[in-house]
Parts: sequence; C-alpha cells; structure tokens
Amino acid sequence: MGSPGALAYTEHREMAGAEREQLILEYLPQVRWIASRIHERLPDNASLEDLISSGIVGLINAIDSFDPSHNVKLKTYAEYRIRGAILDSIRGMDGIPPHKRKHLKDVQGAIARLEQSLQRAPEEEEIAAELGLTLSAYQDLLLDLRAVSVGSLDAPEHEGSSRTLMYYLADNEDKSPAREFERCELEKLIQEGLMKMPGPERVVLDLYYRQGCNIREIAPVLNLHITRISQLKAQGILRLRQYIERQWPTPRGLY
Repeated sequence: MGSPGALAYTEHREMAGAEREQLILEYLPQVRWIASRIHERLPDNASLEDLISSGIVGLINAIDSFDPSHNVKLKTYAEYRIRGAILDSIRGMDGIPPHKRKHLKDVQGAIARLEQSLQRAPEEEEIAAELGLTLSAYQDLLLDLRAVSVGSLDAPEHEGSSRTLMYYLADNEDKSPAREFERCELEKLIQEGLMKMPGPERVVLDLYYRQGCNIREIAPVLNLHITRISQLKAQGILRLRQYIERQWPTPRGLY
C-alpha cells in the first residue's frame, strides 16, 4: 500500500497503541473489499458482516505478527491473513450433516494425535484402535463418510454444494501478488499432504482429483473392489483435511 502508516510500521516493529489502531483503520476498506468479493460467491443466507468481522480478526493478527525482516510486504501479508481468516469462518459450509461432522472431527483428531505420537502417517488399524473401534467398524465409518469431500479446501465443484478453497481465493484471471501467493501456498500444502499419506490413498486421490477418474474407473487400476476404493478415498481426504487445516492460513516457515 505504501502508506505513511505502513512505512512507519515497517521501520518500527514495536508501536504505540494509537499507531497500531491507525494502521488497522487504514486496512479496513481492504477487509470489506475482500469480504465482499468472497460473499458474492456464497449462498444467499451468508452474512457479509460476519465475513467482515472474521476479516478484521485476520487483519489484527497480521499486524500483530508481521515481521518486515522476512521480505514480505505488509499489504501482501495482511491480505493473505484477512482472506485466510474469512475462509476459516466458512469452512463449515461444505454440505456435511451435523451428525457426520462429529465423526469427521473424531477421525481427524485421531489421525492428528497419532501423527504426533508416531511421527508418521498412522495405519488404518492404528486409527481404529485410537477411536476404540474394530477395524471393520472403522471401515464401515469410512463408508458412511465416503461422500465427504475435501470440502471448501479442494473439492471439484461438481460434488454436491461444496466449493473449492481455490474458488473462494480468487478469480482465475486475478494475478495480483497476494492472490498468487495464496494459490501457490495452498497448492504446496495440498502436495505436501498427499506425499505424507500412504501410497494407495495418494494414488486414489491423485486419480480422482487430478486425473478426473471416478471410483469405478479407479478400482481396476489398483485391483480393488469399489467399496475399498471408497474407503481409501474417504480416509485420504480426512488425512488431507487434517493436514491443511493444521497448516492454513499461516504460511509455514515464514512466520
């Protein structure tokens, strides 16, 4: 933005409360603009004011955590955190019924705990045990969650009412540095998440999302029944959701 306030903040990491407040006021119009652009793509019942409130939280976090020594402009970082906070607030809009959302959170939580304790991707049997389920019961649960997509993170638009995170981030023709930064960061996180999961799940998600294959087309590739492919897809998606939700929106290795 290159404003005097932004320049002063760049030169002086510690600021008085009045200076911080002035900088927040400078960027409020940007919060509203970003929130409005995202709101245009949401269902009619979505509240613009709620999005703006979330964006303001992201703005404040950006100002409080910004470090100019990382050679990233405050404007770029602020826009990134504003949009990230707004997207966090709409992640629940992925068409998942409330009773399934609890199961989804339980499985993702089990995966997260096991990854931390084992320092690797947990096996199905380990996830089932962590949930207090038999392997068969856990696999039945995966089938119950098979319609759950990566949701607002990276689901194809043809899957029910889900939208992709990329869809909310920017129009394809938008090439601004902040949007390109977000796209690159998300693509990197998705790729990292895929590489951390077991081979069969990675292959299923790659064929499904990147190659556009359906479940019936994937089954003969891996010589597995379509039911098993559905289980692997659901489990891979849950791993990917857990990984991206843990990493986004703060750019790893930057702040």
